[in-house]
Amino acid sequence: MQRYPGHVPLNTFQRLFLFASSGIAAYISPRRADLVATFGEMTSQPFFARRLKKQMLSDPVGRELLREKPRITSKTLNLDYLRSLPSNTLGNEYVQWLDKENVSPDTRLPVRFIDDPDEAYVIQRYRECHDFYHAIAGLPVVMEGEVAVKMFEFANLGIPMTGLAAISEPFKLPKSMQKRLFDIYLPWAVYNGFKAKCLLNVYWEKMLERDANELRKELGISLPPDMRAMRATRAMRPKRVVRNVIRPDSDPIYEKSN
Repeated sequence: MQRYPGHVPLNTFQRLFLFASSGIAAYISPRRADLVATFGEMTSQPFFARRLKKQMLSDPVGRELLREKPRITSKTLNLDYLRSLPSNTLGNEYVQWLDKENVSPDTRLPVRFIDDPDEAYVIQRYRECHDFYHAIAGLPVVMEGEVAVKMFEFANLGIPMTGLAAISEPFKLPKSMQKRLFDIYLPWAVYNGFKAKCLLNVYWEKMLERDANELRKELGISLPPDMRAMRATRAMRPKRVVRNVIRPDSDPIYEKSN
């Protein structure tokens, strides 16, 4: 029986099949939002979505969110208004991040496979708040940034899919990016995720005019080093070149130089 708009009821076999197939497919194609979303739903129930709902019910803001069930879209946020806010506000930082990363809040897929309407909203809320986590940490949507945010989410919320992504995806990256993640961004994500307030209990829409740095301090979040700047610095380093050296006997040899 359909319990909310878009709900797709599943039997046990269907759930097991979707769990396995979406997990494998999402690992192979991590940029496929539909596969990642399906795997996230399969791994968040019955235990984790229920635990997050209890966390929200134990907090006055969380209860307000579950009662009102606001959605985060370009219309509900009024992006043009956010662009008019002072540069130090959360709203302006958020919309500047959206513009810089060419991201829209309208791209989050609706939850379909979670039966309980409140638990479905919890996961929907998590999805729609994901860009706020990027923006408040200043992390880009490149794979390095996504891995750091996923680890931050896992430490803060305990959603299994985020932890699996944060553990598996770094090993697909070049060694230099792996080193940056393991040395800087994953330690930042674990530390800040654990010490920060449960971010599902933040009514972001009511914080848009707040000073972003004050809000970070209130939530227990510190900014990591600028990832895009670090990537740019790495890209500007001189590359090793190969030059042709002619020996007196005219046999070419090759030596590497910086």
